[in-house]
Amino acid sequence: QVQLVESGGGLVQAGGSLRLSCAASGRTYSNYAMGWFRQAPGKEREFVAGITWSGGSTYYTDSVKGRFTITRDNAKNTVYLQIASLKPEDTAVYYCAARKRDVNLIATMPGRYDYWGQGTQVTVSS
Repeated sequence: QVQLVESGGGLVQAGGSLRLSCAASGRTYSNYAMGWFRQAPGKEREFVAGITWSGGSTYYTDSVKGRFTITRDNAKNTVYLQIASLKPEDTAVYYCAARKRDVNLIATMPGRYDYWGQGTQVTVSS
């Protein structure tokens, strides 16, 4: 079992930046691939970024490429999402998720992840 706790969300103006953190506890965190998802009101949860267990590979959805950066620090059991050049359409609850199978691959479907955090709200004002 892995417990995930997100933090770092908030209200920012368009063009601003935030760094989201996801702290993991429980079983060996470094053995998991990690992902960030987001869900806006009335919309389905969507994949944002993913990282393999080693941090050697990352993948982003097209709408955030060049603006979002996912990293992980296995010594601190934490995965980060640096988000820059924020747009109003980035407003959503952001969730981190852990995946214990095929950890050298990055999955984009929510159902491929085993553990989820409670989410952190990001609101971007225009």
